[in-house]
Amino acid sequence: MIRSCSIIGLFILGLAASSAPAYETDQHSNRDQEVADSTVLLNAKVNETIRDIAKEWSMDHDEMTFVDEFYGRIGGIHYVDKLERWAMTSPDVERLDTERNDSIYSGYPLWSLRVSTLFGIGKTIRLNDELVGTDKIGHFISQGRKFYKRYLDMGSEREAAKRSVLTEKAIFGQATTGSFSNADLVANFEGYRFYRSLFEDDFIPGKPAILRWDEGYWVVQREFDWADHVNAFWDEALNPNQYSRLPRIYVRRQLVAMCDSFWAHPDLYVAAERAELSERYAHIGLIENSDLRMDVLCTSEALKLVPAT
Repeated sequence: MIRSCSIIGLFILGLAASSAPAYETDQHSNRDQEVADSTVLLNAKVNETIRDIAKEWSMDHDEMTFVDEFYGRIGGIHYVDKLERWAMTSPDVERLDTERNDSIYSGYPLWSLRVSTLFGIGKTIRLNDELVGTDKIGHFISQGRKFYKRYLDMGSEREAAKRSVLTEKAIFGQATTGSFSNADLVANFEGYRFYRSLFEDDFIPGKPAILRWDEGYWVVQREFDWADHVNAFWDEALNPNQYSRLPRIYVRRQLVAMCDSFWAHPDLYVAAERAELSERYAHIGLIENSDLRMDVLCTSEALKLVPAT
């Protein structure tokens, strides 16, 4: 019996170690709380990093080395990227007040092996006027870089996207946390777009590349802006996760219990540009999960209360 418990314990710890990057965030709870937008602060961090690398550059023209240097300074090999951790802890960044026991993940039993049970709930900030989990910053920087490298290796955005989906299922998502995050995939893809926009004119429509190579030096010719990348599909309340059977039961129960909050502020739970964003990201592997959108779920629950005629 002791040996069995030890094996289970080691399995839980091993799972925790392997899945730590996949801590869950919750943009449903406390959604009506006032939170200052942190776009200017996070823009400054990214632009400072780009300028510093360009100023200190002493090598030949090498785009991938620039990408790797950016990743090393503001991303990192640890389970929480440097900029992500700063957004989680800086007193300058306002965050939603959400604890696990007050979140949509409340009630998860320990044996379900959910990361939210083991590590708690990640932070949510406001970025480009959208509620975004701080984990998306890490996805943008680190997984976006991997997406970019796959694109260079494969020569196909669509094929690189397929690999991103497999990663979300196997490492950062459903196999370890029980959830498949559509918003993670969007952040990954937008990170890839950022890395291409460092060097390619008009990759962000109407804008030059952030950098230009000029006589042996990198020249910063425009500033990075999170607003070019962050939209409503980074918000897991507007772009819901797909859950495995067990966590879905618990999450759905919590969402139904929050329908009063939805009816008090229904506009906070609707993505105005849903059709446009769905088309934009149609090729990156998002999973249709509209039945867990609050506007759909709460309307469905309300209809159950209407007497049959």
